Amino acid sequence: MIDWLRGASVKRPLDPEIELGGTRVPIVLKRMRHARRLTLRLAPDGSEVRITLPAWAEGREAIAFAHSRAGWLAEQLARMPQRAAPAPGGELRYRGGTLRLDWDARHPRRPAIEGEDLRIGGPEPGLEARLRRWLENEALRLAEADMREYCQAAGLDPVPIGLTRAQRRWGSCSDKSRIRINWRLVQAPDFVRRSVVAHEVAHLVHFDHSPAFHALLARIFEGEIAAADRWLKEHGRSLYAAFG
Repeated sequence: MIDWLRGASVKRPLDPEIELGGTRVPIVLKRMRHARRLTLRLAPDGSEVRITLPAWAEGREAIAFAHSRAGWLAEQLARMPQRAAPAPGGELRYRGGTLRLDWDARHPRRPAIEGEDLRIGGPEPGLEARLRRWLENEALRLAEADMREYCQAAGLDPVPIGLTRAQRRWGSCSDKSRIRINWRLVQAPDFVRRSVVAHEVAHLVHFDHSPAFHALLARIFEGEIAAADRWLKEHGRSLYAAFG
């Protein structure tokens, strides 16, 4: 991520796309009323360049700034894991490990874990969609159990929890009444997913990142928040490789 302050503009033609390593990538602008600086980042799946800019910033200058940082963006894109859709005989990431995809049209359509295999049947077309639905169901099941545990630890009643497909945030808490968790966390080790759920539960009490928030999070979460944050920083993008 790169920040850009007022006064660093470069005059050049407006181009809503940028070429990165031979690939044309769209540039998406999003104005934020309270933003004080321009922020440049690549989407976690590499599908677009995102620029968040203040109300006073010129779109033309923001796009020119992205072009001036094409080298940095290309490096970020090159580091991203290549898209690898799940296929019969391949592997599926699940809770920090991998499951071998044991597909046979004669197997039951509903996936089932057997040892280190995930048995799944039905027609091969649509296999990826069925696997994604299974992972999403697993993500919701696990996150809901996490939420109930951490709410109890915080002295709170359970709240509704849902899934998100967001590409920038791993979790969110809205109006101190509902939690949403990125379904892709089901692929990460359990302590990573649980840290995100605990983080959002703490927001049910403290809707900020104050010392009181961090004290509550440290009390209810059994692991090391720093280790979970470090895992997401180093490996988070890899969670987008299988399903985009």
